[in-house]
Amino acid sequence: MAGLTARDTFDRWRQRFAAGLNEPRLRRLAFALLATGAGLLPLLAGGAQAALTKVPTDGADTLLMLIGSALVLLMTPGLAFFYGGFTRSKNVLNCMMMSFFLMGLIGVVWVVIGYSLSFGLGFNSPFIGGLEHILLSNVGGPLGDGPLAEGFAISSTSFALFQGMFAIITPALISGALVERISFKAWFWFCLLWSIFVYCPMAKMFWGGGFLGPFGSIGALDFAGGTVVHISSGVAALVAAAIIGSRTTWPDNKRPPHNVPFILLGAGLLWFGWFGFNGASMFSSKTAGYPFLTTTTSASAALLTWCMLEWFKDGKPTAVGAATGAVAGLVGITPAAGFVYIGPSIIIGFLTTIACFIAVRIKSFIQFDDSLDTFMVHGIGGTVGALLTGVFAAKTLVPADYFPLSAKIMEEAGNFGMFVAQLKAVLVSYGFVAVATSLILYLLKCFMPLRVSPEEEERGLDFVAHGEEAYDPMTN
Repeated sequence: MAGLTARDTFDRWRQRFAAGLNEPRLRRLAFALLATGAGLLPLLAGGAQAALTKVPTDGADTLLMLIGSALVLLMTPGLAFFYGGFTRSKNVLNCMMMSFFLMGLIGVVWVVIGYSLSFGLGFNSPFIGGLEHILLSNVGGPLGDGPLAEGFAISSTSFALFQGMFAIITPALISGALVERISFKAWFWFCLLWSIFVYCPMAKMFWGGGFLGPFGSIGALDFAGGTVVHISSGVAALVAAAIIGSRTTWPDNKRPPHNVPFILLGAGLLWFGWFGFNGASMFSSKTAGYPFLTTTTSASAALLTWCMLEWFKDGKPTAVGAATGAVAGLVGITPAAGFVYIGPSIIIGFLTTIACFIAVRIKSFIQFDDSLDTFMVHGIGGTVGALLTGVFAAKTLVPADYFPLSAKIMEEAGNFGMFVAQLKAVLVSYGFVAVATSLILYLLKCFMPLRVSPEEEERGLDFVAHGEEAYDPMTN
């Protein structure tokens, strides 16, 4: 096409396209696509909220968001250490890369399209956002200091950054159920598709003015991701572990964690980062005290409870148990952190840990290979936390200006009504995430193997997937 003008080139392509439509096979395909689009239109109709009136930004609130973003990002390397300590030494790098790699992959996906699908309004849908913020266009203005919305005196760019950190760590949590056997290529494509088609709709439905949240039809509360992050990752982990299958040597060749100090380091980094995860979700530096406090009190109560349970049942508390208990308490308080006072936060940590402890023991009894107890801690912990949010939420911490339908439910039906709303949202989340995750995995299975061969699994995925080894000489 050398020498042709842009208009000549366009005309040539238009003529080829028009000629192609005369072929019966292409016409049938076009009608099928149009019919599919028509079938999806009801899902894209109604329920989205119009943009709110903008207010000037506040430097302290925006700084809270930026610091919170850095803290949440640190959680992903923290998770890598936490998970990596549990695996065998020949798989530790692969396990850690399954988390660390997503800082690149999802970091790009979020900026390109994820934020737009999660918080855009272009499709006017209660289930998915729009395309108006692709590459973060129209976010923050020329200097990036444009305010987010009425009542939230933070910049749009700091909000987009903060939410991006959540998008990174959520699929990373799923890896705990699949370590030591999933193909890294399959992991790449799974995380890419899952982030777009599962995480973004979940974020929209709860936080983007969608179907499940306080501006939608259900009115459920999720302060910092008990449902969007933990239930979604936990359910996806459960489904993925069932579809991909157990490790070839499991449970006949169980091995203890290869590096318990890694586990403690990872749990400490997660606890530290969780102050950003929950605390900065208040979006206001003046009132961030409660989510900061409830976060750490729940984790403390949970750590103590897990150790006491082990001490009573097994005769001694373990470091692995202390770390797992702390994470369970952090998961449980996540949906409630800004909606409850200190006393209930201790109860939430206590009850969440008991539920997760029982779930881990049941998993071992039925011999289901969720390798690192992802569903048992994040799925069960997120579920218990979400339901207890309805039980313990305080009316004064659920203002109608920010949570209109939730506040109305609490005013008319009290905490029981809020519990029912939470239960509905949990059930919808379980169903949506389970079905969508299954479809993604079965689709990928048509194009590539989901797991490595038994020989590669025996050799170790550090060398097989990355050509590196964590330790020299190699040990199992």
